[in-house]
Amino acid sequence: MKKGLFLVFLISVFIVKVIAQSPGNSATRNLKVSGELKKWHTVTLTFEGPEVSETDEYNSFLNYRLNVTFFHPKTGKVYTVPGYYAADGNAGMTSATSGNKWRAHFTPDEIGDWQYKVDFKKGKWAAIRSRTDERVPTGGYMDGITGKFAIAPTDKTGRDFRAHGRLQYVGERYLRFAETGKYFYKCGSDAPENFLSYYGFDGDFKTDGHKDDMVKTWGPHLKDWKPGDTQWSGGRGKEIIGAVNYLASKGLNAFSFLTNNIEGDDQNVFPYINYNTWDRFDCSKLDQWAMVFDHAQMLGLFLHFKTFEAENQGLLDFGGNGGNTRLYYRELIARFGHHLALNWNLCEEVGDWSRNFDGLKSMPSYPTERRSVAQYIFDTDPYHHHMVIHNGDWFDSMYGDQSKLTGASLQTNKSDFRRVNSLTKRVIDESKATGKVWAVACDEPGDASHALITDSEDPEHFNARTNGLWGAMLAGGWGTEWYFGYKHPESDLTCQDYRSRDLFWNMGKICIDFFAKNELPVTEMTSQNELISSFFPSQIGDFCFAKKQDTYVILLKKGGESYLDLGEPPGEYLDLKETVATYSVKWYDPRNGGALQDGTIKSIEGDGLKSLGKALIIRTRTGWF
Repeated sequence: MKKGLFLVFLISVFIVKVIAQSPGNSATRNLKVSGELKKWHTVTLTFEGPEVSETDEYNSFLNYRLNVTFFHPKTGKVYTVPGYYAADGNAGMTSATSGNKWRAHFTPDEIGDWQYKVDFKKGKWAAIRSRTDERVPTGGYMDGITGKFAIAPTDKTGRDFRAHGRLQYVGERYLRFAETGKYFYKCGSDAPENFLSYYGFDGDFKTDGHKDDMVKTWGPHLKDWKPGDTQWSGGRGKEIIGAVNYLASKGLNAFSFLTNNIEGDDQNVFPYINYNTWDRFDCSKLDQWAMVFDHAQMLGLFLHFKTFEAENQGLLDFGGNGGNTRLYYRELIARFGHHLALNWNLCEEVGDWSRNFDGLKSMPSYPTERRSVAQYIFDTDPYHHHMVIHNGDWFDSMYGDQSKLTGASLQTNKSDFRRVNSLTKRVIDESKATGKVWAVACDEPGDASHALITDSEDPEHFNARTNGLWGAMLAGGWGTEWYFGYKHPESDLTCQDYRSRDLFWNMGKICIDFFAKNELPVTEMTSQNELISSFFPSQIGDFCFAKKQDTYVILLKKGGESYLDLGEPPGEYLDLKETVATYSVKWYDPRNGGALQDGTIKSIEGDGLKSLGKALIIRTRTGWF
């Protein structure tokens, strides 16, 4: 019987003005609804509220709370979205620090009518109090306003995430788009971590005396900006938008960035009005960040928010989930949580893992605190985006029902990327054993000194490609992001030119294309390296990712010959001796991509140990292998 099973071998991969209904003064009933009123598009409600400023003695961020609840009568769906103070409503362009505009963003996931109701409170610590009753006084103005709008279907296509829907953790190893139902496979840049340390953003971080020499121009990517692309006052923004354009042009679909490194290696990225004030936000700078993120999402680039790093994990509240920490996360969620494809990363290199913390000014975060922060993010984020954490401390205390985390952002520590496959598999297996399998991405493959070095130093990127890129994917990971070692040019702190790794980005696209285009049964496949003879437990052998008796994906890093153990036939076939399973055999070129190819052996029949024959010899741009 020919089962039609398949075996693949890889060698060396309107703005609209709305008059709302309210029992209050008619002057408070006007608001603006902006954005395309379509499914998966951001709908923005801007209200005229109290006239305040970033630096008022009565804190505009801490002592006001804006929430808007959206209700879809047909499905019963309810989302309560946090809002924020928006200065003059155009601060990214005007650099305003005061005004009477208050704003909330919503991304509808259903067509038809949506109803909304506004909850606006004023009082001491109102923003971070959990009470919703009369104990928190009304803020007047738009409080109690109701209204509705109608949503049409999306009309977007291509890479734009509005064509695909919200990317969600669905209890599997892979994130899935809500509109299309397709899984997302990630490859992108993890470096530089100070991506947002850009001279074109508002704020005094460029002249505050904290490592001002590290502020970036992103000058090499000015040529990648295109007429009509995003920019703000004075032509600013072109270089950083150009950098985003370049990543998308290479077929990459993710990048990461710190949003607070006050006590980190760079010290120029933070959402506040200055380096030392942690409860007042820079409205214009954050609007400019938002312009970059908006542009990236339209280009199909996943946003990896790294919210703290090891050096500042205890900065705001000594590692606890206190007022400053809650205010920080609420602002991030209110301003950026409407985006469709993102994850929140609680911290890089988290925990009390170092032998020497003498150089640090903040305490490490401990498991109880991490779990509390994760719960707060879950309670505040109406969409429950994927939530991860880095390893410093291992993940044991966060698995399963212990926390609201849904995955790991894995870091390894070997220059040849040898531990990527095994550690990715370990986290998947351990999390699954607790009853909630995590979606794991290896976001810092390699080590701190080297990791992904420049093309000029290593145009082949053999270890990065085989052990790192494909090693993570063939362990069941959902993707990779790439760190640039500090001992090399264009490093994790100094990089201003993504073209320094241009050749490797080609390889990354080829890898994710393979998984996206071949519709493998990935949720049923696991790392089973032991099934191939060229896997050596004591060495960095070849990899096998398999659903037994169905699909096998094998990486033969250097070609050669290997044997595959197909095992015994499934139980339903044991007594049917005339039944023979047949597997088609195809090869794929992970350096040049393209279609699956026939080799010298086109099919394999039966079960047991089977020779795969000689590896297909492929002519590449750089020679034979």
